[in-house]
Order: sequence, then structure tokens, then C-alpha cells
Amino acid sequence: MTGSVQTWLRQFIGLVGILTAITTVGIAETATGVVFQDRDGDGQRNPSERGISGIRVSNGRNIVSTDTSGRWSLPVLEGSETDFFVIKPKGWMVPLDSRKLPRFAYIHKPTGSPSLKYPGLKPTGDLPKSIDFPLVKQDEPETFQAIFFGDTQPRDLREVEYIAHDTVEELVGHPAKFGVTLGDIVFDDLSVMEPLAGTIAMIGLPWWNVIGNHDVNTDATDAQAYNDTYNRIYGPSYFSFDYGPVHFIALDNIRWTPPGDRSTNRATWKPALDGQQLEWLERDLSFVKRETLVLLMMHVPIDDMLNRKEVYRLIESRPYCLSIAGHTHYQEHRFLKRDDGWKGSKPHHHIVNVTVCGSWFTGQPDEWGIPHATMADGAPNGYTVLTFKDRNVTVDYKASRRPMDYQMSLYAPESIAATMASSTNLYVNVFNGSDSSRVEFRVDESTPWIALRKTLEPDPYYLAARAREPEQLALPWRALGAPMKSPHLWKATLPDGLAPGVRTIRVRATDVHGRWHTAERVITIQ
Repeated sequence: MTGSVQTWLRQFIGLVGILTAITTVGIAETATGVVFQDRDGDGQRNPSERGISGIRVSNGRNIVSTDTSGRWSLPVLEGSETDFFVIKPKGWMVPLDSRKLPRFAYIHKPTGSPSLKYPGLKPTGDLPKSIDFPLVKQDEPETFQAIFFGDTQPRDLREVEYIAHDTVEELVGHPAKFGVTLGDIVFDDLSVMEPLAGTIAMIGLPWWNVIGNHDVNTDATDAQAYNDTYNRIYGPSYFSFDYGPVHFIALDNIRWTPPGDRSTNRATWKPALDGQQLEWLERDLSFVKRETLVLLMMHVPIDDMLNRKEVYRLIESRPYCLSIAGHTHYQEHRFLKRDDGWKGSKPHHHIVNVTVCGSWFTGQPDEWGIPHATMADGAPNGYTVLTFKDRNVTVDYKASRRPMDYQMSLYAPESIAATMASSTNLYVNVFNGSDSSRVEFRVDESTPWIALRKTLEPDPYYLAARAREPEQLALPWRALGAPMKSPHLWKATLPDGLAPGVRTIRVRATDVHGRWHTAERVITIQ
């Protein structure tokens, strides 16, 4: 298909979306504006700053491309709010505020938010005559890194300080191009969003955010107000942008449901996309070439969504598409297949990301006063660094305040009788492992490499950490939660014939990408 035909088709799809909206709700009020090159970087358009053609703009349902003068027009949607936003194109950047948060939207809410516990949006009044979006040019390499935080989820300012010292400080000056938090930015207290944003800004990177189920206004009486505090601070609840050769899509899969669905007066949620967002997602993807690498970012894992199959149908024909989420507070690589409802020609790789707060900052504090926060799968808290290269994504697991080569934990007794070796288990937790990982061990140089088998059971390392905690906590920290069956745990029994003395167990293992990592543990044979 030629470029001109593609351009015509995209404009036609956008026009059809607008006409559909108009015929559905009658004659809609129309917003218009210009996407322009902000040469002086002040965020305001002056007469010398030209409009940019071919830039996509959305109202949360429809998407249009700007004309030759950079102008766009879209209808105001039914309801009390319409989010107008520019879809950042390759080689351009939207403004950043003082907290490194991208500013790419105008949220039109004429009467503002209702009375809420945490402040929402102020009334915008009448529609502006022109909603203009500034862009500045930037170099974007074909190969680059981005940092992904699973749930940061501080419940108070003390836990914001944990994040600052545990994770943020080591990332200052990181060569990544931007970062993303995958929802549950905070833990119900939405007043913590502002100080947390200021803390993460110290990393020095543009920081995009996805909404989670603990980031919503639980006192909202309708879906239109559910995300208002989040929207005030971070912008639209779902959006997309391009960086280099990759298309990123942030989804909101926290769907408001009325109070009364549970035994509480508070509004609750279901893991799903609403109909409008599904329409938008289909239109967004229609502008993206099939051969483009696409990353879907969300809070609840994709295969836990109620309408996951509707999303699968939109992406399963794409050869270069994967997704990433948080929410579970453990690390896992899921490969969705036919049995999961996936109909693509190859399994879909879904990353369940390690969380910054780990197990919600539980466990005994270390010498810095920070709880160790080991997750229920036995893996340490931390983050991932994703490397995008040649339409492939490499996931590197990074434990906070640990060296980069800390990729597994080994569990075995401190000492055993030589006669008990063959009935003693060695456990290896490969944090970034998957079903395809190879895990092997040997004792000193005296034994051949022995394969461990994958097992689905709680990590004894985690069980031991939990057992060390006193039943009655005398100090102000929260106890570790219940363990889970770890999805990346291997075990084997030690070999017979080990000579008495101090021995070193050497382990080598491959991660989800087949890269080898090593670790050692010292054990005494009596």
C-alpha cells in the first residue's frame, strides 16, 4: 500500500469516527486547535511557530491527523468530560512539567469534578477557541532503554522516602530515555501522588504513568469522576505515544462499577476496558503499521481482564506485540496460547512486572530502616529495564540496591551430614526465569553439572524470612504476607558421596531470553 493511500485511509477512518459520534449524539460541539513546533520552548504558540501536519490527535474515542497547517477538529463527547490529547510522534516530545510528567492533553470538564475527598479537576468552563499542543524536536535512537516500575504504592510519606533511598537514588543518571509506572502509583491516599511524583522526578527522566485500582477516587458516584484526581495530576487515563520505532499504548483496565457490588458503600472496579476505550484502541492501532513493535502497558495483567479476548482480537495478527502489567506483586513471564483464548500464530509474551514496593514494604527493616519487602514469590523488590532493539524487547530484572548480576537466590541448609545429601533439596529462584529456563548446579568441581527441575511451590527462602519474624511485632513494621507458589522456582537433591568439609554449590541458569547467570552458596558437609 502506498504512503498516499495509507494517509487517505487513516483520514477516512478518522472521519468515519467523527461522523459516527455526531450521528450517535446529535450535533456535537466541536473542539479545534493546532499542533505546532514550539521553537522557543515556552509552551505557547506565537505567529512564527508553524503547525505540524500529520500528527494524530484524539478525544478518547476518535483519532484524526492534523492537516497541512497543523490544525485538527474533534467532537466533544457525551458526558461531563472529554480528554483531548496529542499522540506524541517519533522524533518529537511534548512539554514536561517540573516533575518530569509529560503534558500532552487538555481535559475539558466544564463544571469540574464533584466534591471528592481528594481534589479533582477545576471547572474548565466553555470550550477554548483553540486547543493547541506544542511539540519540540528530539533525537530518538532506534535502540534504547526504558525503566518500568511495578506498583510503587506508598501509603504515606515515610514510604515515599523508602522509594527515594531504595530505588530512586541508584537510578539518577541512568541512560534510559524515559520511565513508566504501571499503576498503583499510591495506596489509596491520593494526596501522596504529588510528593511521589516529585521524588521520581529526581531520576531526571520523562515519566509516564498508568492508572491502577489504588489510584482512583473511591468516593466517586459515577465513572466520570472515578479518575479525576489521577487525571488532574497525570493526564488522561489512557493514551499512546511513539518513541523511536516503537508504539506505546497505556490502557486503563480499572472499570468503575457502582457501589453495592460488594458489602460496602464505596465504588469498586472490574478488570476490563470500557466500550469507548476499546473503540479508541482499535482506531489507534489502525494508524500503526503491522510490522511496528507495539507495547501495551496496563495495571491488571492482560489475561486477568474480563474482556481480554476482545483485546486479543485487536493485536493477535501483529507479529511484534507484547504487553506488560503490574498489580500482582510478583514477577512472571506469561506466554498466552490457544488454551488461554489467544489465536495468534505464536504465543503472546505478557510481562508481569516486579514491584518497587515489593510486598508493600513489609518485612524487617535493614540497617537503613527500609523493610526488605521480599515478594511472595521469593524475589526481591525492584524494577525492570527494557531494551528495545530490532523489534525485540529484552527484559532485565534489577533488584533495588543490589548489583545487576544478582539474578537468583539459592536456598540450602547451612550444614548437613554427608549421609543426608541425597535427601536434601537445593532450591534456586531465578527471578527473571520462565518455563524455558535451564537451571543446573554442581558442587565445587567434583561433580558434573546436574539439572534442577521446575517446581510450583512456595520459595523456602521466603518461608525462612517469614519464620524469622517475631509473632508480636515490637517495632513499627508490618509482617510479611502469606507465601505463594513461585512461578520461577527450581529444585534438586544434592548428590551422594560429598566429602566432609566446606563446599561451594555453583549454579548456572538461563533467564527468559536464554542468557546465562551464575550464583554460589557455601555449605558445610559434616
